[in-house]
Amino acid sequence: MHIHEEFFTVGGVPAVRWTPGDDTTAPRPLILLGHGGGQHKTAPGILHRAHRFVTSGFTAVCVDVPNHGDRPTDDRYQHIATEIQARVDSGDELAPLLAEFQALVAEQTVPEWQAVLDHLGSEPVGYWGVSLGCGLGVPFVAAEPRVRAAVLGLGGAAAPTSTAAAAQITVPVEFLVQWDDERVPREQSLALFDAFGSAEKTLHANPGRHGDRLPEHELDSAVRFFTRHLMPR
Repeated sequence: MHIHEEFFTVGGVPAVRWTPGDDTTAPRPLILLGHGGGQHKTAPGILHRAHRFVTSGFTAVCVDVPNHGDRPTDDRYQHIATEIQARVDSGDELAPLLAEFQALVAEQTVPEWQAVLDHLGSEPVGYWGVSLGCGLGVPFVAAEPRVRAAVLGLGGAAAPTSTAAAAQITVPVEFLVQWDDERVPREQSLALFDAFGSAEKTLHANPGRHGDRLPEHELDSAVRFFTRHLMPR
């Protein structure tokens, strides 16, 4: 299948949408992809998932978060990002600082992503995001009623705001955990999963560290999950 890639901006925020090249009129559910820290809207992992979702019957979109991709450098975020990298290099505890950074960025990304959905006029919507994509995705999914299902992961309940937002989420959730994650303590990941208010939620745990490639079968599972909850029956 030929996949069409369309770059656009909404309020100066850069984004990209993937659609089937031979089908521009048929309505399709939309999957909003949240990229990881230090990545961007066309990072290899994002492209891989976006193409898989499009070939499975969806439209996919990703937005550069502040201080990433084609966004200008923001001194507030850059200062924290530099400190995060210093803690990574020294082996110090990361989770509290990561939670602080993600909460700060989410104040900006939640309304930006809502504006992108307004621009595209797509519904229903699914959300996929791990690591930074989870930290920003939890408050977004909690705030956005157009999102009907979410795949989240590699995040934890290091801050009360994360737990409070997770409790407001009632849509079906698949939650991914890397069992040997050195950045997000396992107990914090399990606490975040426990905090979700969803009646339907499943925990998917795989061996591996934070930056290891997720097993391909988790993408297979995400496709089935979104198909079940977003496709007309």
